[in-house]
Amino acid sequence: MSESANSETIKASTEKMVSVNSEPIAIIGMASYFPQAKNIESFWHLLRNGMDAITEVPESHWRTEDYYDPDPSAKDKTYGRKGGFLDPIDFDPFAFGISPSALEAIDSTQLLALHVGRQAMIDAGYPENREFNRDRVSCILGVTGTLKLVIPLGARLSHPIWRKALKEAGVADDIADECVRRIQKEFVPWQEQSFPGLLGNVVAGRLASRLNFGGTNTVLDAACASSLSALSAGIMELQTHRADMVLTGGMDTFNDIFMYLCFSKTPALSPSDEARPYCQDADGTVLGEGLGTLVLKRLGDAQKDGDRIYALIRGIGTSSDGKGQAIYSPSQKGQIKALGRAYENAACDPTTMGMIEGHGTGTKVGDRVELAALEEFFDGHAGKCALGSVKSQIGHTKAAAGAAGM
Repeated sequence: MSESANSETIKASTEKMVSVNSEPIAIIGMASYFPQAKNIESFWHLLRNGMDAITEVPESHWRTEDYYDPDPSAKDKTYGRKGGFLDPIDFDPFAFGISPSALEAIDSTQLLALHVGRQAMIDAGYPENREFNRDRVSCILGVTGTLKLVIPLGARLSHPIWRKALKEAGVADDIADECVRRIQKEFVPWQEQSFPGLLGNVVAGRLASRLNFGGTNTVLDAACASSLSALSAGIMELQTHRADMVLTGGMDTFNDIFMYLCFSKTPALSPSDEARPYCQDADGTVLGEGLGTLVLKRLGDAQKDGDRIYALIRGIGTSSDGKGQAIYSPSQKGQIKALGRAYENAACDPTTMGMIEGHGTGTKVGDRVELAALEEFFDGHAGKCALGSVKSQIGHTKAAAGAAGM
């Protein structure tokens, strides 16, 4: 091949790549399960009516009389006693090929992801009995850290410490053994399904298996940005034609006492138990839990297939902060980089924005840095723009926070 012909080939390939990457991504299906909102319709009702889903901690999660102390420095105690919690729903394990005897060995995030993922595909018009190319469907979800099933399974392994303490207290061996057995009964036992049941990556794997998807299945952990990182990866799957449809979103049902201790000892929880993003009186975040899913397609394919289109994603931007003062400190420069890349990718004029759904955790440092980044980025642009955060209504749903905002 001549040098000029080679240049023309590269130019044509580049132009095709730019054309493909500039095609909007269509959201064709949605499903969710958030505090006081068991489905997408009730979630929309909650948003439209400004409802507050922040409540006292239910005993199904943990007892405040066991763990609450208003003193932030109290050992093994939390000063938070409110949050956003999921209401119980009916779940038929047989509908997902799961034996009831295996339920307690499977984390609730995995189980509820099956429920919400199936609902999203139905909402998109692709139920399990419809014929379509499932080999071209990817499942990419935001899931953070370990799942909460790790906590009770790990707690069972403390039995040598319990025995040692009982022995040092002068308790007879037979009585100590009985005490250990009684304590162990309070925790989920190990069984064959425990290992896959506690893994975060199995959230996507179980969904892909049940819905018979043949594309990529994986989870991304980017802390509070997990679901948006999953969205970004899903968009890349579509833009590079590795997939023709993507099920994405964020899953987080980890709202037990362990998570409250994590946020209490940072400390990041609101002492007043009030979720007030961007408010001058904000004093911290309030924790929530939930699951949100989106079904995506390239716009052209969605139109060709006659899919209902909720909205278009015209661009997405990501960044890292580089060097900073602390690993968890927000960076104004890093956020501006992500904003700039998103608007450039979307070829969108910032002055046309009517609303921004922000991160808005309610922490003083986080909100201040975010507001400063937005003000600097939009500086000089005419017009007014609304700013809000759904965390004010359902709390900070962690891995599902970005999905809730979407």
